[in-house]
Amino acid sequence: MRPLKSLWAACALLTACAGGARHSRHGELGFVDSETAGKARHAAYVAEQASARVATRAMLSPLVRAIPPAVLALMQQDHDADELADRLVQCARQAERLGNARFFLDRPPTRQECGEVVEKDDCGKPVTRAMKLGKQKHVLALQCVDQVLKELWPAPFSIEQRYRYYPHARMVETVSKKEEARLIAEGCTEELRGTLKPDVVLHADRNLLKGSIILDFKFPCPVENTPRWTVYGGNSIYVGSSQQHVYQEALGGEALLISPRIGITENPK
Repeated sequence: MRPLKSLWAACALLTACAGGARHSRHGELGFVDSETAGKARHAAYVAEQASARVATRAMLSPLVRAIPPAVLALMQQDHDADELADRLVQCARQAERLGNARFFLDRPPTRQECGEVVEKDDCGKPVTRAMKLGKQKHVLALQCVDQVLKELWPAPFSIEQRYRYYPHARMVETVSKKEEARLIAEGCTEELRGTLKPDVVLHADRNLLKGSIILDFKFPCPVENTPRWTVYGGNSIYVGSSQQHVYQEALGGEALLISPRIGITENPK
């Protein structure tokens, strides 16, 4: 009888162990079946990966950080956002190189050359080499940008769209390129006073009066100068405010600056 009693005791002990709390490196699971425990571990893993993606995104380009989640979801590949940022910077660098090459071959202009007056505008105001080069480089950069965005941005975008902004009403409307050209040709530039014309506006949907990201290209001359947002002067209705502030207030979203040397930034230092 003694061996039989010992056998019953061993069985009882095993049953008690099986019915008790289960432990693993993932913590105490209690009375949880293997399928439920697996789901719990999977959920924890997904949450961990999501947190890692958020932390990684915070270290990325300001452009990538500013892309709305809905637009990111439309991008075909995970790396498309990074490629978009890289190629937009390459557009700026290519425009800088080609613009300089027209006049200076393989070198950038000096500070003295940048300050030289090379012509006068229709109103008789002096145009420096820096101003003229900046316009030419903008044309080159935006041609490049158009191709990049058609390939990589899965939502609408606007290039050199002019807007009328009514700060007190917080209302914005578009000015057609036809109307803009007519007013300039007629010399009615006063009617364009206070309008905004960012280089590029990336929209998240079909609402073209709202921007998710506003991009402005800057081509400092000489190249070692730090690119800056323009601060509106005394003749502007936005006197004392920066382009960045007004763009963001009018169109929403994040206003970012792109330059050949610094790349994409919010506030250059």
